[in-house]
Amino acid sequence: MVKKKSSKRISPKVNPELNGFEIKINTFGEIKSNYNIDKINEFLNKEVDDKKLRGRDDLKINGFPQPGKTNPKK
Repeated sequence: MVKKKSSKRISPKVNPELNGFEIKINTFGEIKSNYNIDKINEFLNKEVDDKKLRGRDDLKINGFPQPGKTNPKK
């Protein structure tokens, strides 16, 4: 006997800041989201460590230079 798939959608566990976030790709390959891309980028910059950007002196995190780093005066 074949089991029927449940049509009930279970939402994944997410960070409380992204509660309600949905993303879909339409038939033209465009990404559609219910959040502004700037808000998503701000969240990712705050929460995710990018190993390619570690140790760079010219970057600021949350508007402040990285701890232990000094910015050269121009």
